[in-house]
Amino acid sequence: MFSFIKDGRQKLSEGYLCVCEKAMKMFSHHCGRTGQPYATIWFLVFLLLLMHNIGGSLSASTYLTGLGSYDITGPAADVNMMGYANTDQIASGVHFRLRARTFIVAEPQGNRVVYVNLDACMASQIVTIKVLERLKARYGDLYTEQNVAITGIHTHAGPGGYLQYVVYIVTSLGFVRQSFDVIVDGIEKSIIQAHENLRPGSVFINKGELLDAGVNRSPSSYLNNPAAERSKYNYDVDKEMTLIKFVDNHWGPVGSFNWFATHGTSMSRTNSLISGDNKGAAARFMEDWFEHSSYREAFNSQYLNKSRTVRIPRRVSSIISDPHKNLDVLMKLAASFEPSQGRPATRLLSVASRVRNALMQAEKPQFVSAFCQSNCGDVSPNIRGAFCTDSGLPCDFNHSTCNGKNELCYGRGPGYPDEFESTLIIGEKQFKKAVELFTKANEQLKGKIGYRHSYVDFSKLEVSLPKAGGGTEGVKTCPAAMGFAFAAGTTDGPGAFDFTQGDDKGNAFWKLVRNVLKTPSQEQVKCQHPKPILLDTGEMKVPYDWAPAILPVQILQIGQLVILCVPGEFTTMAGRRLRDAVKTVLTSGGREKSNSNVHVVISGLTNTYSQYVTTFEEYQVQRYEGASTLYGPHTLSAYIQEFKKLALALVNGQTVEPGPQPPDLLNKQISLLTPVVMDATPIGTNFGDVKTDVPANSNFKKGDKVSVTFWSACPRNDLMTEGTYALVEILQNQKTWVPAYDDDDFCLRFKWSRPAKLSPQSYATIEWRIPVTAVSGVYRISHFGASKTLLGSISHFTGSSSAFVVV
Repeated sequence: MFSFIKDGRQKLSEGYLCVCEKAMKMFSHHCGRTGQPYATIWFLVFLLLLMHNIGGSLSASTYLTGLGSYDITGPAADVNMMGYANTDQIASGVHFRLRARTFIVAEPQGNRVVYVNLDACMASQIVTIKVLERLKARYGDLYTEQNVAITGIHTHAGPGGYLQYVVYIVTSLGFVRQSFDVIVDGIEKSIIQAHENLRPGSVFINKGELLDAGVNRSPSSYLNNPAAERSKYNYDVDKEMTLIKFVDNHWGPVGSFNWFATHGTSMSRTNSLISGDNKGAAARFMEDWFEHSSYREAFNSQYLNKSRTVRIPRRVSSIISDPHKNLDVLMKLAASFEPSQGRPATRLLSVASRVRNALMQAEKPQFVSAFCQSNCGDVSPNIRGAFCTDSGLPCDFNHSTCNGKNELCYGRGPGYPDEFESTLIIGEKQFKKAVELFTKANEQLKGKIGYRHSYVDFSKLEVSLPKAGGGTEGVKTCPAAMGFAFAAGTTDGPGAFDFTQGDDKGNAFWKLVRNVLKTPSQEQVKCQHPKPILLDTGEMKVPYDWAPAILPVQILQIGQLVILCVPGEFTTMAGRRLRDAVKTVLTSGGREKSNSNVHVVISGLTNTYSQYVTTFEEYQVQRYEGASTLYGPHTLSAYIQEFKKLALALVNGQTVEPGPQPPDLLNKQISLLTPVVMDATPIGTNFGDVKTDVPANSNFKKGDKVSVTFWSACPRNDLMTEGTYALVEILQNQKTWVPAYDDDDFCLRFKWSRPAKLSPQSYATIEWRIPVTAVSGVYRISHFGASKTLLGSISHFTGSSSAFVVV
């Protein structure tokens, strides 16, 4: 067996050898001394499984692969969150951090593609434009709009204000430069990382069903699709997850990206903490799983069968072997550490204290895992269904109302009424499925790297449709408009006033209000029928464009994987029709030899954002998704037509027309967000001082919540990019504080608030829910921040709580 390891063609990388060594120790530890023979047997079984997987992983590579990741967490105070369009949903802290994650796959002497997944609500046209400008300045024509795709996971818990069209930044009081800059910077840095990490490697693909992470939130619309079409599918939402696994020839597995359709709405419209929601959580879980428990956990069935707790081994060891027997010793030790007074610090201290920085090795690429969005338009993670908050009864099926009103109809997640628990559960479900697919991925992507991209004016696109009796008929798309049911919201986040889903008539009062802004023409009314127009956004140009007209359509190809990059939220059936149409072209429409084993995935919310895309039949029902299908009833047909053109050009090696360029509206942006004027503390108090400490002589158990409040300053003064506002430290060697958890951990929450709306004073409450995997010992909680003087200078500070014991 070990001579097999030495074989030059299939030798194990250093990373795998490390895994094997750790696995042997793990088996020995669980079996004990008397179980050593069994440990050896189990180790050999484990090694055979690993060798089987590595045999595929280290097969002849045909690509260069590189991955990167960078912090894009925006302002954690004062800024409206993007997604629910709820003016009361203002950021006031961090649940866990947001990141831009990138992969690049390149032919050694040929084409390459870049794919960036953002922990953000969606991509933005102006963000894409400015990222491409930076890439051109750095790399010339290596990375362009043709081969770069930027997409969002659709979390509704990230700061808004980074899009350029009016309708998407009204609730954020216009453009928020800080939100925009951190996203553009993070995308650029993640692409630079991926570019510099390019090395020979392989890409593997795997697919599987995940049955309980999404339900259809507009089933009455779905049922309006033809019965014969619906009968081809087992479910009214897509249940398939598609995952690609990146394997470096030297380091072994270095990352994975997957596509699965479910909304980023586990966190509710009242949440105020920045969060990547269920997909961001899944990414954090998987990256920690790989880095901390190494590849061996993939073969630990006990781990995979855990139904609730994400088991992420910690980075530090216990200072006392049996804390229960030595509680008095721990308590005495903890009592010797009183809270530290707030004191000046450098920003670098926050960055250096970040837990995951200590894990990164300069010579080894970090493991990057992204959970990407697909055709999630009508898919909700609130899988328990929609219920009325007043009666507890199910909402009306057709209109999602309670006694005729939509405001009381809410979807319930699996952790209801705890939205954090729901986020954990749905994130964990995706994480576990991804681990399963990752460990079993053995179909290698081989073949050419390709891409096609075009800009299309969807406000007046001529579309040719087949007629039932043969021949074709011509129809057109319309300038963008939103229907009355748009204002009704969804069961994930209902709207206000008297709007309802399924409204195809409108309301006289709201039509009068609409006409103050813009009265739609009769041609527009006819084109959008049966949608009653609430906002004629495509024809509203003051102070600048309210909605996009020119949209990017793009296809990326990596061997037998084809990614359809769409700038919106396709419903389940709309996505199925698009995939099927493109796959038909790819497998039978080209001059080249077709590949029937092609895998087609939809990348939703990519490169820009243009709301929803339903089928023609779903559009007739005018629920929220139909009312938000901007370009009229033939929007989906227009997409299918344009993507078929791209697919045909791809298989035939032909070029496509670039199309009209979208506008760059950056210089026209308006911002009404008030800047931070200054920060202050009460007389005799320093920034970073403890306001409310842990109880004296306290000890906590796993599962308890520890809370400490500090005098703080506005988080907008410094986003602490690649750093942390909050830190849990464990005492080692009775004298050294070691980072254990930070504000990128699911269990730690950073909450910021002011005693009054216009007060210069503020405080930060850090809550730590002690994980069952936490190491017993002595801990403390620390806070990092930055204050602003009236003259505008910024000063960083830090402070720490009293020590306490966890047993």
